[in-house]
Amino acid sequence: MSMLIFFGFVAVLLIYGISLYNHLVDVKHAVSKAWANIDVLLKQRHDELPKLVEVCKQYKQFEQSTLQKVIEARSQVHAARERQDIGALGQAEGALRAGLGSIFAVAEAYPELKANENFMQLQNRITSLENGIADRRELYNESVNINNVQIEVFPASIIASMFDFGEKPLLEFTATEKADVDMKQLFG
Repeated sequence: MSMLIFFGFVAVLLIYGISLYNHLVDVKHAVSKAWANIDVLLKQRHDELPKLVEVCKQYKQFEQSTLQKVIEARSQVHAARERQDIGALGQAEGALRAGLGSIFAVAEAYPELKANENFMQLQNRITSLENGIADRRELYNESVNINNVQIEVFPASIIASMFDFGEKPLLEFTATEKADVDMKQLFG
């Protein structure tokens, strides 16, 4: 009888361990899925930005330094995205957002550009993508938070350390990267 109880206890522990392992796998894949969702929008925006720059270049007097900043930031975002370097992506995203904000703000001084249908469509498309990225970033960070908590709580931490489930980084922007564009500086 005691052997039966012992084997029953071992079976319950084994089933519980398998359940914990499977839960950690689900959480890990939720992070990957959330990242893939962000990546899709980053790629779409990456493809739209050259079109926006080209439309702006049609206006010879449009500030070339503003366009250059956007082009450089786009390259940095692309490189960080390809490396899946979340920290570098956060910094590059901040620079790109500031550059886009500058383009849209400077465009106010060019009524014929603001009236350009292509510019307006691109501005709306990029703004929509920006909003989607923000929403998906929130989902990604929530998935990362769940992952990081689950690999630290007992007894899941034992399974996590045995099978090398690791902590994932949050996608964060610094306060300066999130700040609004300084309109006085642009038009001063």
